Amino acid sequence: MTVRPLVEDWRRALIARGGSSATLDAYTRDVWRFLRALGDPEIMTGDDLGALTQQQIRGWMAELRREGLGKASVARALSSVKSFYHHASETHGIRADVVRAARGPRAPKPLPRPLNEKDAATVLTMTGLDSDHEWVALRDTAVLTLLYGCGLRRSEALSLCGRDVPLGEILRITGKGKKERLVPVLPIAREAVDAYVAACPYPLAQDSPLFVGVRGGALNARIVSGAMQTIRAAMGLPDSATPHALRHSFATHLLSAGGDLRTIQTLLGHASLASTERYTAVDETRLLEVYDQAHPKAL
Repeated sequence: MTVRPLVEDWRRALIARGGSSATLDAYTRDVWRFLRALGDPEIMTGDDLGALTQQQIRGWMAELRREGLGKASVARALSSVKSFYHHASETHGIRADVVRAARGPRAPKPLPRPLNEKDAATVLTMTGLDSDHEWVALRDTAVLTLLYGCGLRRSEALSLCGRDVPLGEILRITGKGKKERLVPVLPIAREAVDAYVAACPYPLAQDSPLFVGVRGGALNARIVSGAMQTIRAAMGLPDSATPHALRHSFATHLLSAGGDLRTIQTLLGHASLASTERYTAVDETRLLEVYDQAHPKAL
């Protein structure tokens, strides 16, 4: 068998898992680019794939770097190839141990870009000002307040159900990897959710989503992003002011107020302390900016 049917079969499997068309196209381009680096994909066979050497895969990654691809792009390309080889191994017994052992370049993670305290507070007061329905404005305010006031991910806020209200002082959240954590709920967050629930025109069943759209179905995450985009434009904030930036703001402001890293790690649900330590760098950067403003360098 030539590799083309293998690639097409792999792509169908990705489609079945619900991948976006843009992501599928990018992954497919990565794999075809890799295969062309090895030879002619139209005559290449499964045996040729299985004969891949470490030198070949390292040479391919080196060539990508010489062509100007950044570390993150090379790492994504390797991830695409690994996905393809994993599928080929599972479905057609293609040897994949060389690809599984390959390590891509480590791209430094960009620092979180939180809002300052004043802007974060203003976001919550401006949410929904252009909405045609008061309950929609209250809904969006409640969601964004949970992100900033409790440090929730957008998906975590939208996963709440009718059984979760009224919110208590502690909220049990199931985050990434289905790991549970307990998050304190500030009064402002409880009040925002209560106001939304009281105004919502739809019944909120115990097992149904707490946050609903204008037709009563589960609230789409894109609506939350759209609400934040409207606020961002009105306030003149940068593109980095996304819903997730409110979670970054929660962590950074808590750290600035004297919170310890281990506690913040627990509140955010980070598996590794290294993820939380990135906020230390953010806090130091902001401190230096304030220092430079207060003590301008002599000309």
